[in-house]
Amino acid sequence: MTHEEKALSYFQDRFHCSQSVLAAYAEEIGFTEQQALKIAYCLNSGMRKGEVCGACTGALLVLGMKYGQWQKEDAVSRTQANQKTVEFLEKFKLNNGSYICNELLGCDISTTEGVKYAMEHNCFADICPKMVASAVKILEDM
Repeated sequence: MTHEEKALSYFQDRFHCSQSVLAAYAEEIGFTEQQALKIAYCLNSGMRKGEVCGACTGALLVLGMKYGQWQKEDAVSRTQANQKTVEFLEKFKLNNGSYICNELLGCDISTTEGVKYAMEHNCFADICPKMVASAVKILEDM
């Protein structure tokens, strides 16, 4: 199963976008499935405020595990991880028009009215899987 297939399978099983992306890479980056699903849980729906898309934050966690600085004197990793973050977000925005959840969904999901709109218009079911797939495709290219 590809990373994209794994991520979409998690999403279809009603895990959130952030969880789906991170869990698809869990084994390779040193997490158990349970750890990945729990770590990424609170990042969904733009941290429940419609900010940076959860699929993006899940992907950034993957990049952090691969490139992130963990030794204080390691300036090379710090620079490389920063560059990868910017590169990912720029590619995601280029491919999808934005990396902000509210903009992608076309409503403000930090409000009750916005969530109601998103549910009534199937935004989570129609748009979010595309964002999950896009995030994974960009990770694969990187």
